Amino acid sequence: MVLPVVVEHVLDNAVWAALTGAHADLAERRGRTARYRPDVSPFAALPSEPDEGDWADLAAVAGPSGEVVITGRPRTPPSGWEVLGAGEGVQMEGSALEVRPDPEAVLLGAADVPEMLDLVARTRPGPFEPNTRLMGTYLGIRDGGALVAMAGERVRPPGWSEISAVCTDPAYQGRGLASRLLRAVGAVIRERGDVPFLHAAGSNTTAIRLYEHLGFTLRRRVQFAALRTPASVAAKPLSRNEVA
Repeated sequence: MVLPVVVEHVLDNAVWAALTGAHADLAERRGRTARYRPDVSPFAALPSEPDEGDWADLAAVAGPSGEVVITGRPRTPPSGWEVLGAGEGVQMEGSALEVRPDPEAVLLGAADVPEMLDLVARTRPGPFEPNTRLMGTYLGIRDGGALVAMAGERVRPPGWSEISAVCTDPAYQGRGLASRLLRAVGAVIRERGDVPFLHAAGSNTTAIRLYEHLGFTLRRRVQFAALRTPASVAAKPLSRNEVA
C-alpha cells in the first residue's frame, strides 16, 4: 500500500516560509533553521520534527545564551536550553475579513519608531523591536499629533500576511480604532494579492471575539515558546552562504 504524502500547509511553519521568502533579507539561517535579525523580531523557525542537529543549528544562529521565540506545535528542546516561558495561542485566518482603507490612517516609518515603541510598551501587544517596521506596512491613527493606535504586518509567508502589533492607547480604547486599523492593514494585504491572518493569546478572549466579529476564523491552536540557547554553543561559525 502506498501511503499518501502529507504536505504541510504554509501557515503550519509560517516563520520558516517567510524567512526563506519575502523576508529573506531579514533572516539569519543555518541548515533547516532560521531566525529574524534580533533588531527585527525574536521569532525563529525549526522543522516540524527537529532533530539534534536542527537544535544545534538554531543555537549556532542565535549564539550563546541567545533568546528566540518559536511557534507552532509544542517542541521539547534538548539539554542546555532554557524555557523562559510558554503559552497557548490561536492562529486565525481572515479570508472573510471585510477590508477598507481608512482616511485617518497614516503610514508609519523610521521617524515614528520612538512613538511606536512607547505605545507598545504601554499596551503590550507582543514582541516589537526597533526595526520590526521593516517586516511590512504599519499604519497609525494620531490625535493632536500623538500616536494613539497602530497595527501592521509581521510574518509574511507566500500568499499570506500576518496582522500584528494591534494596539490602542488605553485612553482611546472603545472607539473602534483597532477595528479600523485591522481593516486598513487588511486592505494593504489584499491589494498585494495576499490573505490576512493573525495570532492571539488563547486567553485573550476579548481580542478573539473582536477578530471573529470582523470575519477571522480559527484555523488551529498553537504554542508560543520563548527559549534561551545554551551558554556554550559548540558549532562552526556561520559561512557567508548561511547568513541571509
